[in-house]
Amino acid sequence: MKKILITNDDGIDSDGLIRLAKAAVDFGEVWVVAPDGQRSAMSHSITLRNSMEAWKCDFPVPGVHAYACDGKPADCVRIGALNIVPGKPDHVFSGINYGYNAATDLQYSATAGAAFEAAFQGIHTIAFSEEACEIHEVTDRYLKEIMAELMESPLGANQIWNVNFPGCVLEQCQGILRDRKVSTDVFYKDRYRETVVAPGRISYMVEGVLQNHAEEGTDLRAIFDRYVSVGIATNIS
Repeated sequence: MKKILITNDDGIDSDGLIRLAKAAVDFGEVWVVAPDGQRSAMSHSITLRNSMEAWKCDFPVPGVHAYACDGKPADCVRIGALNIVPGKPDHVFSGINYGYNAATDLQYSATAGAAFEAAFQGIHTIAFSEEACEIHEVTDRYLKEIMAELMESPLGANQIWNVNFPGCVLEQCQGILRDRKVSTDVFYKDRYRETVVAPGRISYMVEGVLQNHAEEGTDLRAIFDRYVSVGIATNIS
């Protein structure tokens, strides 16, 4: 039986992680090693000069071996693959992230960072993300189908499959677009709100302004047009 290691950056209690594990049990023995809280936008950061802890915890999906970790998402993959899962995992799934991981946002994403760490370890990996909303009809419809397809689809060195589901009702989804390139456009145009908190000290809070343009053939164009986007992302760092 294949062994599947699952992690995320939204925390072990997140709905997306639980739904991903529930789908994955149809494909193998599932192990979850995930952060004990929110770790978004940590990219491929790992812990080097401090110790970390991981502990077995209850999980709402029967048969899943679940561990929480006080490290970062990439740490969870390293600990899971090297220490917790007996032998080497056959696959790593990262997600389902609350919010798209596409275009230039991939460089910040800890969902992608954890997936790239698995690729670095030589493990076949799929990252899953969906629009930050409470509509999961498209994800629920296509998740297992895409999971089965991509588990049998090879990847090159330092590559991951990257999947994004639109947050719309099923009737509005246009289907699946495969072979999507990573867009070079920005998903959000960032700006910072300034607040004077004390003489000579200013607080800065990021405010992202959603863009609606992207090149044809890209992941960003696909999700703007209400398609499921499937493509390969390569770690070139």
